[in-house]
Amino acid sequence: MSQTSPTLSLPYIQPAQAQKHVTHNEALRILDAVTQLSVISTTLTTPPGQNAEGDRYIVADAATGVWAGHEAHVAVWVDNTWQFFVPNIGWRTDIASSGEEVRFDGTDWQSASGGAVDLQNVPMVGIGTTADATNKLAVAADATLLSHAGNGHQLKLNKSASADTTSLLFQTGFSGRAEMGTSGNDNFSIKVSPNGSNFKTAIRTEASTGAVQFPSGQSYFQDVFILNDTTWSVTIPWSNPSRIMMWLSVNLEGRFYLVAITGTLTGANNFGEMFANPPGSLNYFTGPLTGTTGPAGGINLSIDNTGNAPKLFVENRLGSNRLFTLSTLGK
Repeated sequence: MSQTSPTLSLPYIQPAQAQKHVTHNEALRILDAVTQLSVISTTLTTPPGQNAEGDRYIVADAATGVWAGHEAHVAVWVDNTWQFFVPNIGWRTDIASSGEEVRFDGTDWQSASGGAVDLQNVPMVGIGTTADATNKLAVAADATLLSHAGNGHQLKLNKSASADTTSLLFQTGFSGRAEMGTSGNDNFSIKVSPNGSNFKTAIRTEASTGAVQFPSGQSYFQDVFILNDTTWSVTIPWSNPSRIMMWLSVNLEGRFYLVAITGTLTGANNFGEMFANPPGSLNYFTGPLTGTTGPAGGINLSIDNTGNAPKLFVENRLGSNRLFTLSTLGK
């Protein structure tokens, strides 16, 4: 009969053995050392100077001192001395300082996950900061990169029901200043706030029609240099039907105008002149302007809705190249 067990080399009590307690206690000491194995470190090559009874380490390569020759062994501090245990293939231990699990492969201790950390179904992740129950993914960094894997890339935000909120919130000092997304419905909105409490909707796009609304009104400003007998045009950025007041001025003394643009955009009938200086120098048309469509000596405005979206045309027939300024107020 063997005197030790085949796996942990626990000593057997022999027939008619004296001082059986010595053998029994030695077996208990081995079990205490290697059962539920957890070590303080796997990287030390020199025994630490201060130890508590039962401290355990895995001896690193190129060990020195009393650890020399015991590389990859389990070292246990017992009765003011080091006791060493030779691991078998498959032994596992937890590294107390990091929570990492390592496995002995017959030569060395390797990460039990093959060197990769399993990130599937982790409860939360904090990168450079601490995640919490609400912000389960938290990142503190100068930048965050989400890149493609060969073609395009999508960032997907999914909500459970239409009445829920899916949005991107922009903050200053952790107080909201702007929000874009679908909040409380499926319409896409952009909102702003001066204080994080009171938000105003600047832009809303209806999910069912794609129509764009500006619930808080709209301001449009444009400086444009127009050569004589040429036109400048822009796809109309305000709402249709319109409720716009437009200021038009030129870098020419005494040339300024105020015009209302209202109703469904079709052409000349949308313009309502509030004042013009000099009188009679602003003319209104329907359709595109060519540069010489309207009378010479003045400025000609037109709305053209023959394309995919209505356009505003400005024709310069003042006799010289001029800088025009357009500014709007309304919706």
